[in-house]
Amino acid sequence: MTNPPILAVRNLCISFRSARKSVKVLDDVDLSVASGENLAVVGESGSGKTSLGLAVQGLLAPSGNPIVAGSIEICGQEVIGSTERSMREIRRHLVRAIPQDGLSALNPTMTIANQLLESATVSRAIILDWLSRTGIKEPERILERYPHQLSGGQRQRVLVAMAMMAQPRLLIADEPTAALDTDSRAEILNMLDEIVRERDTAVLFITHDLAASARISDRTLVLYSGRAAETGATGRVTKQPAHPYTAGLLKSRFDFESDRTRPLPVLREDDRLPVVEDACHYSHRCPIARPKCFVTRPPIEPTPDGEGAVACFFTDKTRSLENEKLSEKWPLRPQRSTAVVLEMRSVRKSLTEHRANRTDRRSAVLEGFDLHVNAGEAVALIGASGSGKSTVLRIAAGITPADSGLVKLGGGEGSLQFIFQDAFSSLTPWLSIGRQISDRLRHLDKSTAEKRVDEVLRLVRLRPELASSLPSELSIGQCQRAVIARAIAVPPSLLLCDEPISALDVSLASSTLNLLGELRHRLGMAMIFVTHDMAAARYLADRIVWLHGGVAKDLGRADSLNARQHDLDRRPNDSLERT
Repeated sequence: MTNPPILAVRNLCISFRSARKSVKVLDDVDLSVASGENLAVVGESGSGKTSLGLAVQGLLAPSGNPIVAGSIEICGQEVIGSTERSMREIRRHLVRAIPQDGLSALNPTMTIANQLLESATVSRAIILDWLSRTGIKEPERILERYPHQLSGGQRQRVLVAMAMMAQPRLLIADEPTAALDTDSRAEILNMLDEIVRERDTAVLFITHDLAASARISDRTLVLYSGRAAETGATGRVTKQPAHPYTAGLLKSRFDFESDRTRPLPVLREDDRLPVVEDACHYSHRCPIARPKCFVTRPPIEPTPDGEGAVACFFTDKTRSLENEKLSEKWPLRPQRSTAVVLEMRSVRKSLTEHRANRTDRRSAVLEGFDLHVNAGEAVALIGASGSGKSTVLRIAAGITPADSGLVKLGGGEGSLQFIFQDAFSSLTPWLSIGRQISDRLRHLDKSTAEKRVDEVLRLVRLRPELASSLPSELSIGQCQRAVIARAIAVPPSLLLCDEPISALDVSLASSTLNLLGELRHRLGMAMIFVTHDMAAARYLADRIVWLHGGVAKDLGRADSLNARQHDLDRRPNDSLERT
């Protein structure tokens, strides 16, 4: 007799109500996860992945006025309709979660030791053992520190230890490696896989990265716009996708083999067209859509090989997408100038480290850092989490002062613009997108400024009518393009990009790289592209600089690097491993 699953979700529907409308985020989703099994839930931002994870924990925000229908059972206990007291017991004994952002998930006012002791009734020795098992060196020192004093990788390891110490039957990992450098990402995935399989824990692994799914999951569920597009064994889904959306996600991935001379393959733009309920939600983006797709919802049915299920009327056409025509090559850029737009020489910077019950200590971030960028040149600055990459940009932009050294900008006033990692939070929430762009055009009369706003929105492939929209009314990808539009309203000689793709799903990351590449060719601006992704650095940059130990090491021309020539990058998407 087959043991019942640890997690069973049936006919799950979730809608959020506001004064003006009701938005359905999950629509008739079924899934199950057995003991010792890892189910990956994959999809773009807005597909409903995170809402699914919160619903399983009974943590949907009441402020959203959620309407939940269907069934969610954890070890036979129903979640939907349970009392808060029952849910606290379920969350305490049966299910734990690893969130995406370790800095916001941990209490900034408490040491790591106090937070771990509070999360589970265990001894200090057990805490030290779990920290060691997650790969943390010198766990005794980590216990004394506050969250902001740890690197991103260390914080995620602490969260893994915090979750697994409680010995849950079900672990929900919601994008646990999205904000990490590639070395830390691979290490966390390997460590997580080893620990949960050793303890026979059921895992719901929420990710936008099919490659991460392929590394550690047994089965994969692909969500699109709140509906199941495809499900099956991970090896089959990632190597022989049955749904055109899955195929598009896989083609959007970039690696060391990506062609640097032309735009990356991407999914068709999502203009947030009104969703027709009795239709395929993917039809307006699908390259193989037929008239039937726009008026009829496809049921999810077994794939032709019987090894999964897919919601598509024309799954036999999906293979034809492998032979789609390549994009035209980038136009040749004129010879780059030898004029220097940024020079940093012997720059030093230390930050104060506040320690529990001890005197403060200064910690060196940059120690004699050197960098120069020529006009029209793109330089990728890479390095591990906490290596000081963002500090370099903030010093270059004049946001943070250097302790010593030379920082010299060419190009005059307004010649430098900054694109921050979190596009949404860098926009003013109560001002329209058009207003925020036109604020940089105060030297123009109103009519000319409005025309320029229209031009830059078109340049970043946003519809001009979005100028009247607030940031909250845009998708993540649209916010990212709006931030870029604001930065190039007056074309800068140097654009500083701080991890602009780290929090984006694979299709948005590829389209953002394409946009930055296109703008470089069209506007001739120089760029510093901070990233922890070597494949992205190789694709976009002319030259790559590695920041390590507070100093810069020039790795040379980007087109001369590949995955085997440099061991900084151990991307989980270099190979799709699990079959």
